[in-house]
Amino acid sequence: MNDLQDRIKETIEREPVVAFIKGTHEHVMCGNSDRALAALRSVGTSFAAVDILPDPAIRQQLSALSNWPTIPQVFVGGELVGGADIVEELAASGELEAKLDEKLGSEWRNGGEERTVALVERQNPFRVVPRES
Repeated sequence: MNDLQDRIKETIEREPVVAFIKGTHEHVMCGNSDRALAALRSVGTSFAAVDILPDPAIRQQLSALSNWPTIPQVFVGGELVGGADIVEELAASGELEAKLDEKLGSEWRNGGEERTVALVERQNPFRVVPRES
């Protein structure tokens, strides 16, 4: 395993609920990612979001670990639950709450705190690069 793959795996294991998305929990950059977060919000769970956009290697390494090709990917208690469609369906049927109870006990019912976890340092695309003379 490489360093990035280790950080992804550690995040999945450390965070009770984590969503790998395009964008951040505050600025979602994809409709499917937004739908997955809306489903998590609808049940009131706290979650961490990981932006896969700063480095294409995040998506590649994540998909290699999860064997799931698309984004978003939502994990609960270290287990891949699925993407936007699946998480929406589980939330609508009540199965998402059951999965959260099964994996996390009642601790997930803690007010819906949201945060973004960075796996790589975000580069400023508008940074000034000195010209060589």
